[in-house]
Amino acid sequence: MRVIICGAGQVGFGIAERLASEGNDVSVIDTSEQLIERVRDTLDVRGIVGHGSHPDVLAAAGADQAEMIIAVTLYDEVNMTACQVAHSLFDVPTKIARVRAQSYLGAHFGDLFSRDHLPIDVVISPEKEVGQVVLKRIALPGATDVVQFADDHVTMMAIECSEDCPVVNTPLSQLTDLFPDLNATVVGVWRNEKLFVPHSADQLLTDDLVYVISHREQVRRTLSLFGHEETEARRIVIAGGGNIGHFVATELEREGARTNVKIIEHNRERAIRVADTLRRTIVLHGSALDQQILHEADIQDAELMVSLTNDDQVNVLSAVMAKKLGCDATMSLINDLGYQSFTATLGIDAHINPRAVTISRVLQHMRRGRIRQVHSVQKGQAEVLEAEALETSPLVGPPLRELDLPEDIRIGAIYRNGEVVRPDGETRIKAHDRVVIFAKTSAVKQVEQLFRVSLQFF
Repeated sequence: MRVIICGAGQVGFGIAERLASEGNDVSVIDTSEQLIERVRDTLDVRGIVGHGSHPDVLAAAGADQAEMIIAVTLYDEVNMTACQVAHSLFDVPTKIARVRAQSYLGAHFGDLFSRDHLPIDVVISPEKEVGQVVLKRIALPGATDVVQFADDHVTMMAIECSEDCPVVNTPLSQLTDLFPDLNATVVGVWRNEKLFVPHSADQLLTDDLVYVISHREQVRRTLSLFGHEETEARRIVIAGGGNIGHFVATELEREGARTNVKIIEHNRERAIRVADTLRRTIVLHGSALDQQILHEADIQDAELMVSLTNDDQVNVLSAVMAKKLGCDATMSLINDLGYQSFTATLGIDAHINPRAVTISRVLQHMRRGRIRQVHSVQKGQAEVLEAEALETSPLVGPPLRELDLPEDIRIGAIYRNGEVVRPDGETRIKAHDRVVIFAKTSAVKQVEQLFRVSLQFF
């Protein structure tokens, strides 16, 4: 696929890196010569210095033959204009734009991005996407990653196996025998910096990070089985009253939960605006690195500190300080991959990578076949995909044990007629089933082939 990416920042670079590694023909546009030089030196892509919304620059990037444009510059208006120009002058089929300003995304302006106005096929709002991830982590504190599939009926969780994990050193096949009514499947294991798809004879070890796909109604039971019975935090301090922090606080209030939320915001004007829009949340003006401000926020009594500022260093240090001052658990927003590798050693309980969230949304529209949703894990080493099985799919009909499936994939759940089916060797996939699959990156293309529309379908 020929793809044009406007913006060579962290998100644009990450998308280009992923798409280029899969053999796509990628061109990256940015006004910064330094960023483009980095792209050229590091990735197998074309780098073009210029404005992504300018027709001549898009033409030089091969827009007349491009199948997709992904506009992720720092400026919403540039992203929207780039998609408009790509549509009007070059008839690019698929247009994706990152739009951060919430004023563009109001429900009463729902047709703004229609084909008759601003022809953007997919609008990505990083603040809302990341905010939703934060809310899911708050709701399920025992999981380090949470994503929902099949209209929220299926949940994928990443769960750490601590020393007191009850299922450590037990073959996975025995877990099925011990808990036959548990609708949950272990689909992936991260161990000693390596990711693998386990077999029934494999055992889980202490310090493993386990990927489990479960029926949503059995999520808490599954967490309990792995030794995680943490309760949902009710006293929360949020560092950063920007779009993400404001969104999280707003949603917590809207849910009507008995949650005591306090926000620390360093910009006085922003703090006043946020305070005016929230009913029950207390907003404090000051730095999240100021111990006095943290004490004013009652950090010593807080059950969770969520650091959501635009500065990775502030997010890391404020989480460390909060833990030292008595906060039970911490969660930090971290963009820099270099920081993510040592968060656990600093006592940070969970971190969120906004770049990974955006890349997962883009991949959903890159995947061929009837792929409905994609979530990237472990810095792109694997994906969890939801796909719809068609009549012509080789998956339809035979029992799973008779299918010659790739070693590096595992079917975690099947959503059929409103019910979640836990797959086993005798399970038969039917047409129109929605299948949730864990696949290492090397096997993603094979998954696409399993769900592609065959000519026989017509």
